[in-house]
Amino acid sequence: MELTGDERIVNVAGAFALQRPLEIETKHIVLIDDVFTTGATMNECAAVLKSVGAAQVTAFTLARAL
Repeated sequence: MELTGDERIVNVAGAFALQRPLEIETKHIVLIDDVFTTGATMNECAAVLKSVGAAQVTAFTLARAL
């Protein structure tokens, strides 16, 4: 069964944490994902990185699911 967009957002909420958040402060972080479906994973990862002080988060993906 495939998840809806809202279900994907709920599914990844709180799923990511940083081991060394101080190393992220003021950095420009690049996220790379193989397939972009709803953006829930990228958005959650970016939110976690920004919450610990990342100056900028840029996301790249290789393919988009239809």
